[in-house]
Amino acid sequence: MQYDLTIIGSGPGGYVAAIRAAQLGMKTALIEKYDSLGGTCLNVGCIPSKALLDSSEHFHNAKEHFAAHGIKTSSLEIDLAQMINRKDEVVSQTVSGIDFLMKKNKIDVLHGLGAFKDPHTIIVTDNKGETREISSKKTIIATGSKPITPSAFNYDKKRVITSTEALNISKVPKKMVVIGGGVIGLELGSVYARLGTEITVVEYLDRIIPGMDGDCSKELMRSLKKLGFTFHLRHMVTKVNAGKNNVKIEVQKRDSDETFEISADYCLVAIGRRPYTEGLQLENASVSVDEKGRVIVDDHLRTTHADIYAIGDVIRGAMLAHKAEEEGIFVVEQLAGQKPHINYNLIPGVVYTWPEVAAVGQTEEELKEKKVEYKVGKFPYKALGRARASMDVDGMVKILADKNTDEVLGVHIVGARAADMISEAVVAMEYRASAEDIARMSHAHPTYTEAVREAALMATENRPIHI
Repeated sequence: MQYDLTIIGSGPGGYVAAIRAAQLGMKTALIEKYDSLGGTCLNVGCIPSKALLDSSEHFHNAKEHFAAHGIKTSSLEIDLAQMINRKDEVVSQTVSGIDFLMKKNKIDVLHGLGAFKDPHTIIVTDNKGETREISSKKTIIATGSKPITPSAFNYDKKRVITSTEALNISKVPKKMVVIGGGVIGLELGSVYARLGTEITVVEYLDRIIPGMDGDCSKELMRSLKKLGFTFHLRHMVTKVNAGKNNVKIEVQKRDSDETFEISADYCLVAIGRRPYTEGLQLENASVSVDEKGRVIVDDHLRTTHADIYAIGDVIRGAMLAHKAEEEGIFVVEQLAGQKPHINYNLIPGVVYTWPEVAAVGQTEEELKEKKVEYKVGKFPYKALGRARASMDVDGMVKILADKNTDEVLGVHIVGARAADMISEAVVAMEYRASAEDIARMSHAHPTYTEAVREAALMATENRPIHI
């Protein structure tokens, strides 16, 4: 078969690129190694983790907050198997939706491992070992990433697990150690902490969610400690030894010889992800990777071969599903002769703990490093009527604006519905709004987004209304 465009990998970047290509009239093929479409995000990442986060939050609220609302529960129980079943149903429905979209857009889906024979020929080997060969004028590599699992951690998928296995634990553990204070570890740690698991986080750096604004790190850490998290910052794990029913983690204090051991039911390894290019035979297509295994691309996301592009986790930048989607559309529209645009500074990042954390633009630390003159507006959730009504008083909105022009440079939110609220900041910053612009826009009352307006008022004239 001859295709205008072939995409290897059906995650959010790949399947969105395929749909956009079909919309623009390209004969399109989508190659997927596994039986189901959607990649890590839909199958063992974003979607299933959010399903479990929602289920566990319902249980936590019933246990901790229902009585304050006048709702009495006499025999509250956890049915973890049903939580897992519901998560699986959500995944199944979402994946089925992608199947439907492929058929609707007349995209040829080829299941199997795609490998380059040459820059314009791809061999697809299915799980029975049968092969087929296709030709493609252009190709997009969208094969995503896999968890990083150092050999010293003895990853066995039983007691030493990654995010994939953490989604299918059969019994609520008494204790879990999370290696890494980043997004994935904190989200999955939250799931089990709400269900009663004692969570201990070991983080090499001096704060959690280190890529986000320092105030966000502090706010989230305070909330997670209330949930029962224990943190060992500035510590590193030197070895993990798994037994049949438990695991022992050797921990060393950073810049010191001081060590100690932690015993737990599970050790969740969440220290990041690595680009996944195994089996692609990139050398046959003259495609190069860098020292971290990332496919090298230029500003147009073109690889070292002019007819092959790469997007998402497999290239430089943040490993975010929505970044991959934007990049997929960016490449396809370029191929169609359009002039698309991506502003990487305005791709938001979100942590789906509760309270949620969401941010866009630059952090205060980055502005200091660049010696940019800026001003800060911060407003606490506890001063919001809406937050008090819902008992979600942890958190704040922080706006960073240029000291001279008042242009908004960064927005950082910790609090209920932060993941949804951040889009207001993205829109404002895409149009280069000032803090005063946001402050003068009407925000419905009572809502969480009033905190955005109040923070903007503080950044503009230091004149908040409600504090």
